[in-house]
Amino acid sequence: MAAEEWYHEFVDKSHTPSKDDIICHFYYDAGRGISTEECVGRVASESSVGTWTTLSKLPDRLQRLKGIGFEYDDHHIKVSYPKELWEPGNMPQLLSGVAGNIFGMKAVKHLRLLDMSLPPWFLRSFKGPQFGIKGIRDVFRVKKRPLTATVPKPKLGYSSKEHAEIGYDVWLGGVDLIKDDENLTSQGFNKFKDRITRMAKLRDKAEKKTGERKGALLNITAETKEMEKRAAMLADLGWEYAMVDVVTVGPAAVQTVRDVCEEHGLAIHAHRAMHAMFTKDLRHGMAMPALVKIMRTIGVDNIHVGTVIGKLESPKEEVEANIKQCRDKKIEAGGWLLDQDWGGTKPVWPVPSGGLHPGLVPEIVEMFGPDMIIQAGGGVLGHPDGATAGGHALRGAIDAALEGVTLKEAAKTDKVLAKAVEKWGKTRPK
Repeated sequence: MAAEEWYHEFVDKSHTPSKDDIICHFYYDAGRGISTEECVGRVASESSVGTWTTLSKLPDRLQRLKGIGFEYDDHHIKVSYPKELWEPGNMPQLLSGVAGNIFGMKAVKHLRLLDMSLPPWFLRSFKGPQFGIKGIRDVFRVKKRPLTATVPKPKLGYSSKEHAEIGYDVWLGGVDLIKDDENLTSQGFNKFKDRITRMAKLRDKAEKKTGERKGALLNITAETKEMEKRAAMLADLGWEYAMVDVVTVGPAAVQTVRDVCEEHGLAIHAHRAMHAMFTKDLRHGMAMPALVKIMRTIGVDNIHVGTVIGKLESPKEEVEANIKQCRDKKIEAGGWLLDQDWGGTKPVWPVPSGGLHPGLVPEIVEMFGPDMIIQAGGGVLGHPDGATAGGHALRGAIDAALEGVTLKEAAKTDKVLAKAVEKWGKTRPK
């Protein structure tokens, strides 16, 4: 073995991980001229305690701190990492190891983090979701059906007054939540404070008229201190949710926001804007289920997970894994996922979104079941009779699907739903 090579010390097929180890599952393609064992060793070494050359002096504890590639083939690696490598409650530090420099190594042509198995000691160092599925159902007094959400479209361009008025129309149609889009924060034509204040007045009016609890997913995404201020504004107006673009602000900011939102009694809606920069390539980056796991661990209450049939890239296997990461208490290893016991960590709402409309609702309900927040923007606001009719059609399609009634049958007695089905059919947007 050449003096610069000691990566073989980080590979051991006979190794048995400890119950306290963090285990990661990677997909990889080895770089040119790099053997399977060399590639495995480099990934395990560079993500734990190794470096490119042998060293003249090493601390005695180093041997027990090594990440070990213990299960692998030509394209998949499982690495176990000792507990001592990690700081409890520090998600950025974990990602700096298992999703850090290893992705830039020449030894790997492609590398993708598929999942992490997080032991109880690590999960307990985070708060997890404050409300989870049951808590949100209690807040909105919705016992069994999916919750619904609509984004005023186009995503930017409305004034705060226009935005609030559209939200009111949608609420009257039966939609539970009006959602800001990912790039609407506090622009000159639609200031955050003005928007949430106007919407609060119309929310109260819509609740009196419909007899239903109405809410909104309002985007506080900004510099961290500003997010804290905006969360306080939401609480002062009686809102239940803060929305955060969790990838663009980063896991450290999400941890801070989780604490702030608890102080104000706010749930967190996680938008995944920017995720596809590292999740879309099936050979490189991070798989969406790993991101879902990170955010459930930190403590969001809902997160967008894809639909398979909508306008956004979302393979079926990935969406099914996302749903498991959101809702299951225990996960058995299979496909991309590792074993995971979530213990006392609450389940979170998966949010299918992106190009949905009433004609696709039966497939979404079959795939997700009732514990989801189904979001349709254009599929509500594009209804021929307007936003209120669009909300009615969405609720009508959900009710029919839950009752096992086809859309064709439901549309015979629901003319508003019939117009939606006539316009969109089962169109899958591209």
